[in-house]
Amino acid sequence: MRNAFKNILRLTTALAATAVIASGASSCGRAQAETTERENPVIWADAPDPDVIRVGDDYYMVTTTMHLMPGAPIMHSRDLVNWETIGYVFDRLADTPRYDLEEGTVYGKGQWATSLRYHDGKFYVLFSPNDQPYKSYIYTAENPAGPWTLVTHDLPHFHDSSLLFDDDGKVYVYYGGGKIMVRELNPDLTGVKEDGLDCVAIVPDSTETGLHEGSRVVKHNGKYYALVISWPAGKPRRQLCYRADSVAGPWEKQVILESQFGGFPYVGQGALVDGKDGEWWGMIFQDRGGVGRILTLNPVSWTDGWPMLGDAEGKVPATLSVTEVPVEGDGIAVSDDFSNGKKSILWQWNHNPIDSAWSLTERDGWLRLRTQRVVGNLYEAPNTISQRMPGPTCEGEVLLDISAMKPGDVAGLAAFNGDSGVLEVVREADKTWLIAMASSVELGEPGHRVTGVKDAEMARVELGDASQVWLKIKGDFNPGRDIATFEWSLDGKDWNVIGDDFKMIFDYRRLFMGTRFAIFNYATQEAGGYIDVDYFKLS
Repeated sequence: MRNAFKNILRLTTALAATAVIASGASSCGRAQAETTERENPVIWADAPDPDVIRVGDDYYMVTTTMHLMPGAPIMHSRDLVNWETIGYVFDRLADTPRYDLEEGTVYGKGQWATSLRYHDGKFYVLFSPNDQPYKSYIYTAENPAGPWTLVTHDLPHFHDSSLLFDDDGKVYVYYGGGKIMVRELNPDLTGVKEDGLDCVAIVPDSTETGLHEGSRVVKHNGKYYALVISWPAGKPRRQLCYRADSVAGPWEKQVILESQFGGFPYVGQGALVDGKDGEWWGMIFQDRGGVGRILTLNPVSWTDGWPMLGDAEGKVPATLSVTEVPVEGDGIAVSDDFSNGKKSILWQWNHNPIDSAWSLTERDGWLRLRTQRVVGNLYEAPNTISQRMPGPTCEGEVLLDISAMKPGDVAGLAAFNGDSGVLEVVREADKTWLIAMASSVELGEPGHRVTGVKDAEMARVELGDASQVWLKIKGDFNPGRDIATFEWSLDGKDWNVIGDDFKMIFDYRRLFMGTRFAIFNYATQEAGGYIDVDYFKLS
């Protein structure tokens, strides 16, 4: 029965990926291209701060995943609509023990707003984690799927940075909030160039009374173009473009996108990319509540030398006429049966994993999660594994073998964020409970520590001597909803609703991300217990 289900799960994996986005493209096994109408958003899941480049007929994109490991996901497409994750820039970061959930956390910090570039046969990324110590990393690779090699992590902190390889061989980084700065780097990118350019490039005028950051700089027809996000006080967020004839300016400004979309008041922050057929596009994210920051694709109309985004009315188009090139990857969210000693590339750990405490080989076809340390709550638990929750609706189902849990162990499935909806199996000395919980974390200094967790129990059920339990979370991210609901079963057939509707949010204050499916297991009394995860089914 279990093997039959896993065969069904393998068959439906591709369908689930296609439901998330127009499922990804691969450089092998090209499918026949067809011109079709596709809907915006092109990625209806959390993919903030995109940077997009084209190399030949292939597009590559990097987005922000902050405290999640591995980090800096690299995505590939042949048409800017169908995307697949092909790798990550790094497996883990280690500048501070907080990446290991020791001496604090790096929630909402870590890898941010990464710049992706291609130059002389190599790919480069630059990002600046906004945690202590404040540094910038540069990695390079010949294959964007990896492996990536660290060039340096001793550069100064460059907030919301953008690399620029100029035609004369010089290399610059634009960065900052408010005033946008420019700094020249060594040609080999190992550090800032002594006596190189170091100045204020762009000074916002008096109309820019709020957020002014998110630089993405490209050169086109001899001119420099800098996309910068603007959020004037009391007005919607919007996308600016500055242009200049030289690296340092002077710069002139144009508002290139100011648009409502999909029932939400604004769209803004992203990148320009030149299409393989001579056209240009803007990949711009939109805050969409609990699901996170989704990606919209916008045609570019070059008007008086300005890259104006959107349709004929300057709005984000609801549909796009694109020549699709489907590919074989898993998209950005997918089912997984943990077969063949592998897990999907799409899983990311909450902070650095403890590799000795998880396994795909100790029990064939299952993911084992061992408790390795005693912690007080879910937000301090290592080896929590997660994927994006995609919109507009989704559901995630897991089968857990809980027979090896110890008293004090807590395991389960969560709609994970700063405010989390949690289905937790709690092992007591003489009882095992399934509890539907609304959980909220408070973080504080020093070290961005967990200073408090507020748990509101919605419902509980005693599981008796059950050795396995099926858990399911459904998400509805349609406008005005952002609701998670919870179900459980002891046979995978007869399902029971448990708890109340849970309101998901985009967590600006703490984790700074969209809500994610998370599978967890942690100890509150004694380490050494474990759970086995048979599968995760996304639909």
